[in-house]
Amino acid sequence: MLGQTGTPEEAVARSNLGEAMRRQGRLVEAEAHHRKALAWLPDFGGNHYNWGVTLQALGRPAEAAAAYGEAARLMPNFAPAPCNQGVLLRDLGRLDEAEFVLDRALELDPTLVPARLALAALYRDRGDLDRAAAGFRACLCLRPDLAEGQANLALTLKERGQRGGPAEDAAASILGFERALRIGLPDAGGVLAQLVQQHRHLCRWNGLNALSTRLVELVREGRTQQAHPWIFLGEGAGPALERACAERYSDWKMRGIRTSFPNRSGRGPKLRIGYLSADFHEHATAVLIAELIERHDRGRFEIVGCSYGADDGGPLRRRLVTGFDRFLDLSALTDDSAARLIHEAGIDILVDLKGHTQNARPGIAVHRPAPIQAQWLGYPGTLGSAAIDYVIADRVVAPADHQRFYSERIVHLPDSYQPNDRKRAIGLTPHRAGCGLPESGTVFCAFNASYKIGPDLFGRWCRILQRVPESVLWLLDGPAEVADNLRHAAVERGVAAERLVFAPRLPGPAHLARHRLADLFLDSGPVGAHTTASDALWAGLPVLTVAGRSFAGRVAASLLHAVGLPELVVPDWDAYEATAKRLAEQPAELAALKLRLEQARATAPLFDTDRFARSIETAYATMWDIHAAGEPPRGFAVPPQG
Repeated sequence: MLGQTGTPEEAVARSNLGEAMRRQGRLVEAEAHHRKALAWLPDFGGNHYNWGVTLQALGRPAEAAAAYGEAARLMPNFAPAPCNQGVLLRDLGRLDEAEFVLDRALELDPTLVPARLALAALYRDRGDLDRAAAGFRACLCLRPDLAEGQANLALTLKERGQRGGPAEDAAASILGFERALRIGLPDAGGVLAQLVQQHRHLCRWNGLNALSTRLVELVREGRTQQAHPWIFLGEGAGPALERACAERYSDWKMRGIRTSFPNRSGRGPKLRIGYLSADFHEHATAVLIAELIERHDRGRFEIVGCSYGADDGGPLRRRLVTGFDRFLDLSALTDDSAARLIHEAGIDILVDLKGHTQNARPGIAVHRPAPIQAQWLGYPGTLGSAAIDYVIADRVVAPADHQRFYSERIVHLPDSYQPNDRKRAIGLTPHRAGCGLPESGTVFCAFNASYKIGPDLFGRWCRILQRVPESVLWLLDGPAEVADNLRHAAVERGVAAERLVFAPRLPGPAHLARHRLADLFLDSGPVGAHTTASDALWAGLPVLTVAGRSFAGRVAASLLHAVGLPELVVPDWDAYEATAKRLAEQPAELAALKLRLEQARATAPLFDTDRFARSIETAYATMWDIHAAGEPPRGFAVPPQG
């Protein structure tokens, strides 16, 4: 069908001119020419395809996907159209639609690598790591030199290994990341960060320093957007670079997403708080937040769970669902649909509990479904996202003079930013022998994840063991090769391998109970213990820490101040070693610290959930008052609550 002006030839020529301008980067002019071509010749698939390419370049993925879909309808044998449509639909979270059109593209052209790559990535999005790995391997059979394929296969093997997959997956993932970097990528930072993290997870320290140095240089020089902020925290590069990393990553991740909903200043009789997370099941965040959800003041607040994670069917999931006033299951929705449901629920303040941690969906908040948006608890640092107004913290983890390191405005709670659950059961204390521990001698406990144990920290732990005869270091089981790597590293540092004892993972009450066999918990750095430190303190085990440069290394310090043991926050790592030795030689002092902790269970702010609830509710009310007055977000401190 021909429009009112322009011949078919002129319409095709106009579309080709638009495509030429797109290649020159003149996207606005290209869009104008494509619009004219489509007006003249709306039933020509090539025009729609070129229009889709330009829309994609303009960062408008939903419109581009629609254009490619129309091109596929008009040119049913042209495989690149459904391929490109599927790639964008997958990026938009519309996985079922994406799978359908990607399958269609591969029916038309089984050798179409971009379609195979996107389909394999879609399987990984769904958690089907076996099909994902097979899909990426099929891509590499066609294009073994495809760096993106090597990187995606490596990432899939890394994730499968962490979920208990074949032991060889871990080593294979490292080789895959290395291959991808050798082949070359437009932005090497994302793959380099994954390689660094996998080395850390496995405690493979040979060559790690060079990789870390390269990663920090890429961030410092602004040459990467894809370096993952959570991984970068482990470099200890300082809060200024951590903010730069987070902002670039957020800009890259959220490109093309636009605010969907109008702002509002009105509210109902109760302030409606939405907690957004994937972790409303057996997870550290859920463990910390469960009692708070129950203790919120229902006379002033309505508390809504906004969940995009899996239902594991466990007791903690059931407790949380019961604890919320409403529970929105967003798991099957795209980011924009999830945001719409949150908006329609009338959420006044949306609190993101994930940040840049695993399985996060920051695209939901970017749509701005709530007039006020804050981040809290899940991520120890700035998100670098313009969609988040506030970070809920305390004066220890995020001092006032650190505001320049945050894109959000800092809200200080009066005690610690971290809540606790007083209902957590502690099982019967086991015997040392049953846990593989010696009957006598000091037990230094370090139940940190293996990625938090670097060579410098481990060297200090070994020196502590050397200075405290008959002591042992009690670690948590990790990936299969971690124990071997750490025992080998201990021997290299003059410590017998048998002085390292590894604890299997146990359910909550049993895990908490065994802390009582230890004498002192040794914190890590630059990323310290978070929920792990709360576990130790709740179980009555003193924690020794150094306040780090950034939020991620200052959490244990915050907890120790809130539990009344600030003297266990020492000024530097030399003092850390000396204090660990002194306490091991002074059992009466350690016993006194444990007694204080036992007494603190009933009195300390760290374990006073009602006090915490009043504090964070005051924060929410103040945020709303600032918003209702028409003022921009600003930092403030919540006064101590009675």
